[in-house]
Amino acid sequence: MKAISILSIGALAAIIAGCLNTEHSASATGERYPWKRNIVTTVFWIGEQPSGNNPVPNRRSSWDKDWSRSYGGFDDPNPAHRSNYIPVKFTPRQNPFYCALPYNDKSANGHRPEAPRVVPWFKEAYQGPGVSTCKDRWVAIRKGNRKGNRTVYAQWEDAGPFRTDYWQYVFGNERPKPNLNRGAGLDVSPAVRDYLGLNSTDVTDWRFVEFSEVSRGPWSTLGENNTFVISDRKTGRELAEASKRAEGGAVVR
Repeated sequence: MKAISILSIGALAAIIAGCLNTEHSASATGERYPWKRNIVTTVFWIGEQPSGNNPVPNRRSSWDKDWSRSYGGFDDPNPAHRSNYIPVKFTPRQNPFYCALPYNDKSANGHRPEAPRVVPWFKEAYQGPGVSTCKDRWVAIRKGNRKGNRTVYAQWEDAGPFRTDYWQYVFGNERPKPNLNRGAGLDVSPAVRDYLGLNSTDVTDWRFVEFSEVSRGPWSTLGENNTFVISDRKTGRELAEASKRAEGGAVVR
């Protein structure tokens, strides 16, 4: 019995170690970016006014000085004023499925010195010193402890909560630091909240994803910044041009 107990304890320790290790390493399924598990998550919105736990107004973002205008207005979080994941008063000009993480790769004169080293996709996404390599990046989010089986996809549109320099958590193995919102490490939009059924403060898992990993859903239909919308428009233009060329060729014949 003693040997069995020792074996059981050893096996349990190995399982726990394995589970902890998977949080910070790519999984056997080939995921490039691992899940960040059990992250305190709060809801924020474009146009949010300052409050005790939100000292900065959300009229502007780290990457857009006119964020509210670019979006098209106030992203009212009141469920009574929303329908199909958007405000009833207007159709957003940007993707209503957005989030914030506590890192900003930009500085006043280009990019932060560590950005080329810590942002995994920096080289492939670099478009010059004036353009963020993080803005619009896709993030997969699910309820913490794997409650339910829904995964939502959102685009990274702001830096926060509270910090804008915490690359050790966003891209590394560290956990969020204590803050006014119980150590929150992720802000999500009302659309994300509604899709997952989150409370104003909740727990989620999240990870970065490549665009090729993002399935279509309510997050793929709206927004000038939305990769799906941009791709669909490009495809539509190419098809229209191909059709014109085919019609022209038929006339020549």
